[in-house]
Amino acid sequence: MTWDDVTAWAQAELPETEVATWYRTPALKVAGKGYARLRTEAEGGLVLFVGLDEKAALLASGDPAFFTTPHYDGHGSILVHLDRVDPQQLRELLTESWRAKAPARLST
Repeated sequence: MTWDDVTAWAQAELPETEVATWYRTPALKVAGKGYARLRTEAEGGLVLFVGLDEKAALLASGDPAFFTTPHYDGHGSILVHLDRVDPQQLRELLTESWRAKAPARLST
């Protein structure tokens, strides 16, 4: 998966998704709220919002697609290596992250 793949899928499948910037980096937003951000930090990765239990499960799975940094400790977000993630799993996580930020009128 690439950032272009992510944006194309999100714009086609997740209502009112806009490609924007967030913290001066490429991002996806819904109703002005960021739900995915492409990091430019040394470790790279795509930031997505997930519950703390899901974050723990993804990290415990040993799947090399998922990681975190100390900056995200205690926060419900996971970092994803786009070149290592299963596309279907990424779509599910993108949808979950979108739902966390989308207005109720969109996420029902």
